[in-house]
Amino acid sequence: MSNDNIYTILDSPGMSSGVKSVSEIILDGKRISIEEGLIMYEQAPLGLLGALANFIREKRFGNKTFFNRNFHIEPTNKCVFDCKFCSYARNFQPAEDAWELSEEQMLHIVKKYDGIPVTEVHIVGGVHPKMNLYFFAELIRKIKAMRPELHVKAFTAVELEYMFRKAKVSYEEGLKVLKEAGMDSMPGGGAEIFHEDIRPKICADKASTEEWLAIHETAHRLGMPSNCTMLYGHIENYYHRLHHMNLLRELQDNTGGFNCFIPLKFRNKDNEMSNVPEVSITEDLRCYAMARIFMDNIPHLKAYWPMIGRQNAQMLLAFGVDDLDGTIDDTTKIYSMAGAEEQNPAMSTQDIVELIRQVNRQPVERDTLYNEIRDYSDLVVEEEAKDISASSLN
Repeated sequence: MSNDNIYTILDSPGMSSGVKSVSEIILDGKRISIEEGLIMYEQAPLGLLGALANFIREKRFGNKTFFNRNFHIEPTNKCVFDCKFCSYARNFQPAEDAWELSEEQMLHIVKKYDGIPVTEVHIVGGVHPKMNLYFFAELIRKIKAMRPELHVKAFTAVELEYMFRKAKVSYEEGLKVLKEAGMDSMPGGGAEIFHEDIRPKICADKASTEEWLAIHETAHRLGMPSNCTMLYGHIENYYHRLHHMNLLRELQDNTGGFNCFIPLKFRNKDNEMSNVPEVSITEDLRCYAMARIFMDNIPHLKAYWPMIGRQNAQMLLAFGVDDLDGTIDDTTKIYSMAGAEEQNPAMSTQDIVELIRQVNRQPVERDTLYNEIRDYSDLVVEEEAKDISASSLN
């Protein structure tokens, strides 16, 4: 959308002077404050937020929409922590839907992708005392021996804080152990909401705000990039979201290590916050648009399609989103167990390319660090038989 079209929206009757003033700051490419963000969150019509977010997105990336070919390993859903919003974790009592994979089983998952052009394995799960720092370092070492070119993106800051505490090592020492074993980057999970009015109510016993930020800062200092997230749509308000994003923005100013920001929608199925209603798609659109507007120094904004749903992810491509994650596979249970839109999340490359093309965007395959691998704008996906989704892997 051009500036002229945005000014047409701004000139519509009833538009507040505050919204007009902050919009001018945004169009000038300048940073907005938390207070200015609140004006936009509370007063700006959704159409204007979408137009501004799309303007920023297209100024940076044009029509390009990124995805990668990846798969997940979830070592266990047994967890020592008690997050009120979590539908995934199980305690250590016998349960039919609990699992604990052995090293052999996890390496078998990697082996199943022989001959399939995936570029990333994403390893996250529950926090299990037996699966310690050295257990995972050895696992990563063996994965790299099997497939040296595979990018290993592994472990949230919550998992790492517990691992390092149990091993009695510093964040730097622990991250060096994993990096030397072959860990390449970190995902952004476990951030939830940083504000002290909210975090103790939803995840009191796991890594604190300060610990989460410190682990990511240490990783960045060691040359290990990461992503960052925010869990929205529960008991937080707009100020809490902006406070959260501002802490991430400040860390990014210092390190430049975040590749991508991922808003994650709260889902209320089968958890201790099931009484909290989920927010509407309108609120999803508003949240993503504000993320793109506010997070001026984090390059990419991702809609994690298994959680938000394929059609909603398509809509978000007009509200600042430039990345749809990857082809994933059907072992991704963290959000499906909470009632996410996609209960069996798997897409072939053809599927995700067509999803992007349907809304007139340009599909570009990337690696984990956003190096472009292939532009699918005018190309047919070749050798599709080799690029099968995990739902067909036994």
